[in-house]
Amino acid sequence: TLLIIFVLLYLTFGRVSEALLVMLSLPFALVGGLWLIHLLDYNLSIAVAVGFIALAGVAVEFGVIMLVYLDNALADARRAGTLASEQDLKAAIEEGAVLRIRPKAMTVATIFAGLLPIMLQGGVGSEVMRPIAAPMVGGMVTAPLLSLFVLPAIYLLWRRNTGQLMSTDSVPHVIADLKI
Repeated sequence: TLLIIFVLLYLTFGRVSEALLVMLSLPFALVGGLWLIHLLDYNLSIAVAVGFIALAGVAVEFGVIMLVYLDNALADARRAGTLASEQDLKAAIEEGAVLRIRPKAMTVATIFAGLLPIMLQGGVGSEVMRPIAAPMVGGMVTAPLLSLFVLPAIYLLWRRNTGQLMSTDSVPHVIADLKI
């Protein structure tokens, strides 16, 4: 499953570095799922594995959407010509990350609203459904935190180290590429 996710991310973004950046969201989400599985004293089973597969999909979606917003904010700053310093890079990344706070909170609230009744309800089939829901609920505690705080910080370090600033040295190259 992880290899398929990585290949799809690589085909989408066209860069190994961006695919790996999104894949970083998986371990943090899995930690939350494992934590809740341990807390509820569930054994690893097929049902738990299905829950982890669903959690992996949501965690990658969080990472992909955050990366798209960060890339768009960086491209907007570059087009506006406001990417001359490291402060400008940080401001552009913060702008992209802030745009995701409300949608991410709504997504997490919706997932909790759908899965908590499954985890808390008894009855026929609950012994199968609870272990499926548990990794998702646990992962929804940690995955959004990574996506909102850690991913933008790593993105900032990556972009800073790859020379993504529009410094005065790069301006002649940009002007030369315009072919006025």
